[in-house]
Amino acid sequence: MVQAVRLYETGGPEVMMLEEVALDAPGPGMVTVANRAIGLNYIDTYHRSGLYPLPMPTGIGLEGAGIVEAVGEAVGGAAPLQVGDRVAYCSAGFGAYAQALNLPAVRLVKIPQGIDFEQAAAMLLKGQTAEYLLQRTYPLQPGQTCLFHAAAGGVGLIFGQWARSIGAQVIGTVGSREKAELALANGFSHVINYRTEDVVQRVLEITGGRKVPVVYDGVGLDTFEWSLDCLQPRGLMVSFGNASGAPRALDLQTLANKGSLFITRPTMLTYTLSEEELQQSSNDLFARVLSGDVSIEINQRYALADVQQAHRDLQSRKTTGSTVLLP
Repeated sequence: MVQAVRLYETGGPEVMMLEEVALDAPGPGMVTVANRAIGLNYIDTYHRSGLYPLPMPTGIGLEGAGIVEAVGEAVGGAAPLQVGDRVAYCSAGFGAYAQALNLPAVRLVKIPQGIDFEQAAAMLLKGQTAEYLLQRTYPLQPGQTCLFHAAAGGVGLIFGQWARSIGAQVIGTVGSREKAELALANGFSHVINYRTEDVVQRVLEITGGRKVPVVYDGVGLDTFEWSLDCLQPRGLMVSFGNASGAPRALDLQTLANKGSLFITRPTMLTYTLSEEELQQSSNDLFARVLSGDVSIEINQRYALADVQQAHRDLQSRKTTGSTVLLP
């Protein structure tokens, strides 16, 4: 028996129940991972609330890091996993909020020396998101300027450091002076406090009226119109999250009126569909961290039993950087 968080209905943080559940031996192609740390991500609140529906009952959580405790039959791959391996995951299925769980071996990555369990659990989903956003959705180039909303969040802090390391300039938006200072310390060239400043006007001022070729928007409803208005003609709007709610339906003529704009709604899963893409994305992230280009700041830690409070703090924007749950 292991402790795991279960959902029987969607709703607020109170619907998450910590229970004792049975854990079977791993089947073919599967391994048992004993979690040492679990990543907390905003997408978890979408699954809990029902914004992104899951079949009920279900586990919750996508990201964690731990030790392989058991290996099923036919576990292959270029470097087959063995008992004792240190591994991390963020796109292997649901149920990470648990002491241990069974996962498909092909969706796990080995943790390199120099990175501990908490770092791995705090970085993988957010870091691979930053990787595909700036390397593949819109390959950001040295000298380019972009806009990134929620600069002091987990993805934002990694994105800012990574972009700085390649010579790009990032304008970030935040909701407080403290978050502005944090973003500036993590690679952002300019920070706009959306509570006290006009975001579109400030982007115009910062860019000398040129605006930006790409906006990375994980906030959604509150920032969507700003994002479109900050883009250059033929610019790309990357809408990768809905932290403030889903944007309103878009009339395609709006894209024409604002300068023949492009828009995409990417997900990390589709950017790591193959085992090769998953391994390459994680390898690029680990390399950035080990080189010192990117540091992973774990600013909050909660016991797994306190998962409801962790979600409340996350949704009320009390958290910064990365957060882990400890089983």
